[in-house]
Amino acid sequence: MGQEDHNDMIVKRQPRSASEAKGDSLHAIVVGCDGSQMRLLKRLLQRLAVFGLGLFSVWFIVFVVFEFADNWLPWFLALAATYGIAAYVVLPRIVRMGLKILQRKRVPRYTITGDGLPGDPVNLALTGTLAQLRAAFARAGWSEADRLGLKSSWHMVRAFVFNAPYPTAPFSTLYLFGRGQDIGFQKAIGDSPRKRHHVRFWALDPALVEATWGTAKFWLNTDRPPPHARVYWIGAATKDTGFSLTQLTFQVTHATDADTNAERDFIIAELRNNRVIGDASEIQAGQHIEHVNHYVTDGEIALANL
Repeated sequence: MGQEDHNDMIVKRQPRSASEAKGDSLHAIVVGCDGSQMRLLKRLLQRLAVFGLGLFSVWFIVFVVFEFADNWLPWFLALAATYGIAAYVVLPRIVRMGLKILQRKRVPRYTITGDGLPGDPVNLALTGTLAQLRAAFARAGWSEADRLGLKSSWHMVRAFVFNAPYPTAPFSTLYLFGRGQDIGFQKAIGDSPRKRHHVRFWALDPALVEATWGTAKFWLNTDRPPPHARVYWIGAATKDTGFSLTQLTFQVTHATDADTNAERDFIIAELRNNRVIGDASEIQAGQHIEHVNHYVTDGEIALANL
């Protein structure tokens, strides 16, 4: 390499002037500000769109649904019909549209309601066959929930209104792994159907668990294991404490105890006291968050063998 070539390389490696460096810094700041401003503007537009959806839903319910019903029915029936259409048809769709606009993309470690909202936290996992799962909860004095249908729903409404026992009452459908629960169990608190311990379970292939535990793929899997296989039963346990209305859509539902950690520990203690499980370990799953919906959870999943 000649001297001139070497000098040229030295010239090329020389630092830029102070004014050039300052200009680059200012350019980076401007670009950064533009990026943050664009994000703020996007967030503002999203919230305005959601606010607009909310105004539209109020207008539609009051000035379209209620006025139409009021023209054909007595006012109290018109009001009841308006509530039913609003709570079970209009508002769930508005909520789903709002969530799509907000693009709420999370690694879920909680179930999802039919409206797309966060449901019960996942806090329990058992390993065994379906027969072992049923036998374990039967021995502990728990009842398997009836499948949700027209007959069971009507039975539940009557039991709820008249406060009559219904030990195998159905559960509303919550979603995990892209499907509703595979099975559920409950234990009544007294004779009232309004208060109960209950847990929903979803079957999961152990091979998939070993490969994807704690990752997004674990929670986004939609495959159902074959029948009679020894699987993981991923559970979401909560304690119903009375009557309530759902947030945003105002549907009739059970009120629930916010402390899902206590319900998880209660179920593990029930199974252990009846000698259907051994020691339970605790595993931190998914994205750590302190509050899910109105629940308080430590994010731990109790894992035990049947």
